Amino acid sequence: MNVDGGEQPSPDICRQAVFSRDARFDGRFFAGAVTTRVYCRPTCPVPFARPGNLVWFRSAAEAERSGFRACQRCRSAASPGSPAWFGTSAVVSRALRLIGEGALDCGNVESLADRVGLGPRQLRRLFVEHLGAPPARIAITRRVYFARHLIEETQLPIAEVAACAGFRSIRQFNHAMRTIIGESPTELRRIRSSPRPSAPGPGLVLRLLYHPPLNWTALLAFLGSRAVAGVEFIGAGVYRRTIEIAGSAGVIEVRHHADQHQLLVNLELPRYDGLMNIAERLRRMFDLAADPRPVAEFLSQDPLLRPLLAVNPGLRVPGVWDGFEAALRAVLGERLMDQSPGPALARIARRFGKPFNGSTPGLTSLFPAPQDLAEAELAGCGLSMELAGAVRALAKATLDGRVKFDASTSFHDMLAGLRAVTEIMPSTAEYIALRAFGEPDAFPLPHGSSDAEGWRPWRAYAAMHLWRAGNSDV
Repeated sequence: MNVDGGEQPSPDICRQAVFSRDARFDGRFFAGAVTTRVYCRPTCPVPFARPGNLVWFRSAAEAERSGFRACQRCRSAASPGSPAWFGTSAVVSRALRLIGEGALDCGNVESLADRVGLGPRQLRRLFVEHLGAPPARIAITRRVYFARHLIEETQLPIAEVAACAGFRSIRQFNHAMRTIIGESPTELRRIRSSPRPSAPGPGLVLRLLYHPPLNWTALLAFLGSRAVAGVEFIGAGVYRRTIEIAGSAGVIEVRHHADQHQLLVNLELPRYDGLMNIAERLRRMFDLAADPRPVAEFLSQDPLLRPLLAVNPGLRVPGVWDGFEAALRAVLGERLMDQSPGPALARIARRFGKPFNGSTPGLTSLFPAPQDLAEAELAGCGLSMELAGAVRALAKATLDGRVKFDASTSFHDMLAGLRAVTEIMPSTAEYIALRAFGEPDAFPLPHGSSDAEGWRPWRAYAAMHLWRAGNSDV
């Protein structure tokens, strides 16, 4: 559902997004009620007006120019989290997404402002104007709620919880918890719920909740067929891979606990100061923010998809641990044509990734970072000179910032940078959108093979059902 470039929002697509209350559509469009002259975000908790009384806008500014005022419940003038805003809202959006990835956990407001192209004073002013709070306050609130999750769901000592959540002292941690939650960390631990099931292994266990149902078998099948040997391993209902966060290399192991509607994540790392980043990446990777019920209700209206949805309820759109990894797979897959890019990726990881000497069988290396491949001699990996050049060009462009996969950019900005480096087909771009950006409307299949337009804004889920049924190779 692309309205970034000025395309007028489709009423039918907007109504489906509003019905789902999916946060991924926040900021892409706004709904205005002609009866009250109020405009809202797609996730507004207040019931929307009847379809005949709704009009759609590409931005908050467009709604206000048309004489509508912002909703006070959903704060539609300050909708966070979308790269589709215009003007100053776009800057606030990018900064919020960077905060969500931990930009203020190890940096300061000055460095954050520099990343979004503003001065720190101007950035603070915009945050107060749009969100009612400065960047530091929003970052502290994020840390507090993540700390609460660790207190209630893990056995980590309080001091380690404080460090994992980005607090520099216990005193600062206690003050923030009492101010925002109303209870001290020790009080929260005392009243925590009964013990939860734990995953085997010596590491730390995180519990990531989801909206049921979740088709774990299909998720693992998708990831397993694309696993990079030595970096990832799937077996016995478990996903494992090597990771490197904040300079610490280790292993994640993910299991499904259906009764509790959660994924159990066992982490083995030398330290856990990158926990928030890990949790957010895993939520995107396993599509845990999605609610499959409204998606299924809409797609099941199509006679082609209805039997597929009945056979595979809870099908998700699998993401990827790292955006560069997804783009590299897509570029290789496009040029290798009928060959799977898996063997080439495994050779590249084995030769240029950092060796990993852990205790988990089958995991021997980290996936190479862009700096590992920017000047790499790839002839020994079985790549042609042309393909090796494309890999190096992608790595260099990612390294110098011409191509970005982090929260400071949108998919469309990334695509423009990618096309400046290497030509890619539209289906390849859609694949990157689906896996690296979690785009719910991405459709990496030939459009002529199906009535894809009728499946918007959930084409990514339709594509997954077609793949699962063996109708297409996503």
